[in-house]
Amino acid sequence: MSKPQKKHIDLSGHENIEIIGAREHNLKNVSLSFPRNRLVVITGISGSGKSSLAFDTIYAEGQRRYMESFSAYARSFIGNLERPDVDKINGLSPVISIEQKTTSRNPRSTVGTVTEIYDFMRLLYARAGEAFSYLSGDKMVRQSEDQILDTIITSFAGKKLTVLAPVVKGRKGHYRELFVQIRKQGYIKVRVDGEVLDITSKMQVDRFKIHDIEIVVDRIVPNEKDRHRIGQSITAAMKEGKGVIMVMEENARVHHFSKFLMDPKTGLSYDEPAPNNFSFNSPYGACPTCTGLGIIEEITEESIIPDKKLSISRGAILPLGEYRDIWIFKKIEAILKRYKLTLSTPIKDIPKDALKVLLYGDDEPVAVASVKYPGTEWNTKFEGIITFLKKMIDEGTENTRKWIEDFTTTRICPECEGARLKKESLHFKIDNKNIAELAMLNINDLQKWFNGLEKRISEKQRVIATEVLKEIRKRIGFLLDVGLDYLHLNRPLRTLSGGEAQRIRLATQIGTQLVGVLYILDEPSIGLHARDNAKLIKALKDLRDLGNSVIVVEHDKEMMLESDYIIDIGPGAGRHGGTVVAEGDPQTFIKNNSTTAKYLNGKLAIAYLKERRKGSGEKIRLIGATGNNLKDVDLEIPLGTLTCITGVSGSGKSTLVHDTLFPILNQHFFNSRTEPLPYKKIEGLKLIDKVIEVDQSPIGRTPRSNPATYTGVFTDIRDLFAQMPEAKIRGYKTGRFSFNVKGGRCETCEGAGLRLIEMEFLPDVHVPCETCKGKRYNRETLEVRFKGKSISDVLDMTVEEAVTFFENQPKILRKIQTLSEVGLGYISLGQHATTLSGGEAQRVKLATELSKRDTGKTLYILDEPTTGLHFQDISHLLDVLQKLVNKGNTVLVIEHNMDVIKSADHIVDLGPEGGAGGGRIIAKGTPEQVSKNPASFTGRFLKPELV
Repeated sequence: MSKPQKKHIDLSGHENIEIIGAREHNLKNVSLSFPRNRLVVITGISGSGKSSLAFDTIYAEGQRRYMESFSAYARSFIGNLERPDVDKINGLSPVISIEQKTTSRNPRSTVGTVTEIYDFMRLLYARAGEAFSYLSGDKMVRQSEDQILDTIITSFAGKKLTVLAPVVKGRKGHYRELFVQIRKQGYIKVRVDGEVLDITSKMQVDRFKIHDIEIVVDRIVPNEKDRHRIGQSITAAMKEGKGVIMVMEENARVHHFSKFLMDPKTGLSYDEPAPNNFSFNSPYGACPTCTGLGIIEEITEESIIPDKKLSISRGAILPLGEYRDIWIFKKIEAILKRYKLTLSTPIKDIPKDALKVLLYGDDEPVAVASVKYPGTEWNTKFEGIITFLKKMIDEGTENTRKWIEDFTTTRICPECEGARLKKESLHFKIDNKNIAELAMLNINDLQKWFNGLEKRISEKQRVIATEVLKEIRKRIGFLLDVGLDYLHLNRPLRTLSGGEAQRIRLATQIGTQLVGVLYILDEPSIGLHARDNAKLIKALKDLRDLGNSVIVVEHDKEMMLESDYIIDIGPGAGRHGGTVVAEGDPQTFIKNNSTTAKYLNGKLAIAYLKERRKGSGEKIRLIGATGNNLKDVDLEIPLGTLTCITGVSGSGKSTLVHDTLFPILNQHFFNSRTEPLPYKKIEGLKLIDKVIEVDQSPIGRTPRSNPATYTGVFTDIRDLFAQMPEAKIRGYKTGRFSFNVKGGRCETCEGAGLRLIEMEFLPDVHVPCETCKGKRYNRETLEVRFKGKSISDVLDMTVEEAVTFFENQPKILRKIQTLSEVGLGYISLGQHATTLSGGEAQRVKLATELSKRDTGKTLYILDEPTTGLHFQDISHLLDVLQKLVNKGNTVLVIEHNMDVIKSADHIVDLGPEGGAGGGRIIAKGTPEQVSKNPASFTGRFLKPELV
């Protein structure tokens, strides 16, 4: 437990933050006071009102007050933010919220860009990097005019030389005007494509060929006494050649000189480096082939013709499907006739040149008989199926593009090999490493490389780099402090878990060194192994010790005991919650009688079966997985058990399960095109009949998606309303009760219930529609009622209320009941998907799958299902998972939560470290066996739980 700190009043004069009469959402007129400049944990069961207090009351009011400080002119652009339903808040500081849902989906946002480490590295390479030629590998040199003059006089003394100024390099054109201009400047000779010519009247070159043109500035024999004259020639040539000159010997051998970076051997020159030359988000630095993404999406022959044994008429070409009497098939038939083939010929028997025409087209017109005008033929060119699909990616509708995505495959860019930058940028090096190589190192290795860098670089580089290195090291240190040593800078932000993204933002905030701020965090311990929890708690305490107040919405036991103050909201979820049931410092808090306090003081505990299941005796075996950091891993999953994959963050759990095992199973059962990471073989696929993955990705990206539509129960509810006498009298069908099509919906907001207000320099906000007041439907639709409730009233019901309301509708009840069983009784059926946390979205998906009939041979894969769950909710979730296993199914869970791990039948522990230090199975067996393994960090933390 944390030591009590000295009591002090901060500079604001307020000792506490006081909240009086908070009524937002389910809060019941909550009034409380807690100390400023402390680490405060708000806890309680899921849906009790923690987020309503922390984010919708404290943060919303802090943000509103900040907006109030803007001028009237600035506020006219953003409108007024609605005041949260609270009487008064005293002692409020400027507020910064670090939530889970604010992760960027942009593939260009990476760990490096968001922490600014990559930005400082770009500056470092632009100012202190050494350039090397990508043609010869030699170091590039830049010389002043005096240095060039000295080199020419000493190296070519007594030799006859021609001084040239390059004006055209590798470009097409006739250059008639250029020759006229050169002649006007007093020059009479030029060197065109290696041949010295006199400039004549109306001189021009072949406009369709690529040319190199240089002006012959002077002919010299270098010696010291002619230094002044040679210097004038070099100055003139530098001016015409824009900083570059060439010197040609009698034997036509050419030497290059430049005041910019140049390879003396090949004449290759680079522009003066600037930070944006090393940015993959800038056209000056990005690889031109993949535009800086490192990957390209292609439509290949393999992706649209997976089975070459089939014929075209049997649906071998996936985008076309099976034969129909339509124009495209007639065209293909006409092309095949040229080769004496038919639509029934298997693809494998079609010659390569014929297949090339079908996929990529050619210029030869194809004759197809007209149906409308018998006896006539249409002669048109065939552009090819792949060519057409590529065109539609740019020109087609959103739905067309989504359809084409099914036929695209992603592969590493062949030009930059995933490095994302131009080849010029990749040939700037510091200590023999380019910037892309550094971006692929994990944070731990990156820190080691930067340590002692000053000793490995030149004095000039050291002077330039000192300040930049200080900033880079500081930021790397913050990432290590929050346990993210296994990430690399090129890791896209969208691939991080909610907890990882939050901890990156936390590291960035610690880096700003702000004082007197109120930070609000939403479960930062998600995805963090118990070993790394201490680092996170220390980071939060450092933030507090700078002079900030830190509020954390959290369920983690260790975090609560290490905090300065705990607030427990409850006692139940939804309308059964919304009151403060206990509060105080940890020592006082655990003496309370609230549910949370009982779990902390040991009066309550999550029970587990001492007798572990042996399973069916059958196993799925994945052999030789080597993706990312995995080191030839052999994974065995005993069927008919609850199996837990554990290990410190970055040890390879997601690589093994999400990126290797799941794609293999998905390809086998559902013909998915997602390629698994490398492995040797898999055994036991016949022992299961389907796989279901339940991850934390959102159930929808717009307010139109909600739990009712996702689980499919809304279709049944709409069918029920269409059966009502009032609906039948009016002739309303099921579609009338959809908010996604015209007819019954409110047309102002098009059935969303919200309208999007675009802010000029802030995130966009959704406000309730002024016409339907958020009800989504027009007046006529809302007049149809079931048990006195309209369709809008049903969407506003909590799951718990709906279970009672639909108790006599078995089809509807089954789906709603499963939502309640996974601990979501507090959410409303129509709650906008954008407002659900990652854990809630995952449990909606889990409920959807549970409501389907299981076969007893299903493999369920879950990724940290305890996200956002209180001890009591974890207990309910475990009951649901155990029921699935009891029916013969297999449940595979990636988890850090010790309560789930101790309840598993079988554990596979990866490690021992994250990143390159992980990727091996270090322990496997029952929880008791793993807890006795000294090499396992998970085992160490599991031992005290198995009492």
